[in-house]
Amino acid sequence: MNSCNPAFIEWGRRVGNERFYEYLSKLGILGKTGIDLPGEASTIIHKIENVGEVELATMSFGQSFQITPVIMLRAAAAIVNGGKLVTPHFAVKAAGADGETVQEFCYETVTDAITEETSNTMKDILRQVVEDGGGKNAYIEGFSIGGKTATSQKLPRGSGKYIASFVGFSSVDNPRVIAMCLIDEPQGVYYGGTIAAPVIRELFENILPYLEIYPN
Repeated sequence: MNSCNPAFIEWGRRVGNERFYEYLSKLGILGKTGIDLPGEASTIIHKIENVGEVELATMSFGQSFQITPVIMLRAAAAIVNGGKLVTPHFAVKAAGADGETVQEFCYETVTDAITEETSNTMKDILRQVVEDGGGKNAYIEGFSIGGKTATSQKLPRGSGKYIASFVGFSSVDNPRVIAMCLIDEPQGVYYGGTIAAPVIRELFENILPYLEIYPN
């Protein structure tokens, strides 16, 4: 519910390098998503043999590596959808000049990125983030929303430059939509829960009724 870097550092230390990288791989963070757009970039991260205590500590709370938003969003989706790693895509089908479908496109889904039990635990924790924690600014009364704040330093450290972000999903019990807001180098207040979470709330105020999801 609370964003606490020392806690993540301790969890990273307990997990260790090899399992840390194994879990990153299972969540698709070490490779491309396969999205149907040209020029997709991969994650830039330390080689495992170069990871010491400091590198593992900073990676454990989300810094010292570079990741694309779509890789991050797919991993976040897998955490709340029961562990399914979905290939993101835009194209659904190809049609001829007469409008008739020529081809329907299929995209790979990998299961067991995490267990169903872990996913349910994470959904409940992420619900608490929005209801009682750092993501309160994404809360919409009557709706079931989960999410996570993030505030990361940009290199070089000490430059005073940050990326503020928030990932939100709804509903918690049966996720149908997930969204991410990233604010690059915000001026003044730079915390994700303060400036990025309200953007997701505004999106969901429009998206949820469109999907015929209404207040409880």
